[in-house]
Amino acid sequence: MAPRPLTAVAVAGVALLVRRSLRRRIQASPLWPMPALEEPVSGRPRTRGVRLRVASREAVAEGVVQLRLAGSELPRWEPGAHLDLVLPSGLVRQYSLCGDPDDTSSYTVAARLVEGGRGGSREVHEELREGVEVEVRGPRNRFPLVAGAPAYAFVAGGIGITPILPMLRALPEDVEWRLLYCGRSRASMPFLEEVEKLGAGRATVVEGRGELDAFLGELAEGTAVYCCGPEGLAAAVEERVPGVRLERFGAAGALAGDVAFEVELRRSERVLTVGADTSVLAAVRAELPDTLYSCEQGFCGTCRQRVLEGEVDHRDELLTDRERADSMLVCVSRARGGRLVLDM
Repeated sequence: MAPRPLTAVAVAGVALLVRRSLRRRIQASPLWPMPALEEPVSGRPRTRGVRLRVASREAVAEGVVQLRLAGSELPRWEPGAHLDLVLPSGLVRQYSLCGDPDDTSSYTVAARLVEGGRGGSREVHEELREGVEVEVRGPRNRFPLVAGAPAYAFVAGGIGITPILPMLRALPEDVEWRLLYCGRSRASMPFLEEVEKLGAGRATVVEGRGELDAFLGELAEGTAVYCCGPEGLAAAVEERVPGVRLERFGAAGALAGDVAFEVELRRSERVLTVGADTSVLAAVRAELPDTLYSCEQGFCGTCRQRVLEGEVDHRDELLTDRERADSMLVCVSRARGGRLVLDM
């Protein structure tokens, strides 16, 4: 006898509820069911990407190219936001948006060629020509412009001007601000002409680091201070202004006082020692060479792993406080204490 229509509907409804319940259960616990999750947290990019076309490419300084990536109905962004570019080789690199936040037809980024780097910038310069498609994730903003400050002070080092430039454009005309823009030479400093036009009387352009003490020494109370640049410049500004809002070219990395610690890989039944001068990722890949990773700077999220036990010293630039409660980026973060247990 064929099932009655109402019975068939009821059975289908129960099956749907069971599947949804199982999916929620699987997402909530990486250890059930074993050995694998339906959608693993570990070793997965955080966001899905879209494919954009390189609509234009322009040299904007010595060793710096600007790319306009065309699409349609793209999300609007706020000054300070960045994109993840998934390069043709699979490498993921992060670049600050430096175009118009209201332009929903394209995103604009700029990249400096880093000689002796890890290959990402060279791939951008050599492979991303007009007409090439590239996968993009984001935008995300970990460096937002705070509204309503009585005054602003910006320090940019070379390509570090890219997230700051949209901030300068966005500030109301009557707001007090000043900028210290440093670079190896004027020829190597992108967007210099626009900076000098925007900051007539307020922007100081110098070759070298410049006089930070003079620039930061007499800040009015409540001044919002921003810095984007290489680690040496960022550390020097942070030393003088502990509350500075920072965006570094790379993660904080190894620090003085780092010590060795143990990492247990629960599912693999292995215990590793992470040296004071190496990363969790490096130690894990020595045992599990197929472990996914990409940026190695705490930006992209590919190496994110579930933490089952232990306290983490988070050094990434990506995870939210909620995400940090039970996961870490093993390329940069370490144990705050003697031992971590990971779901690997």
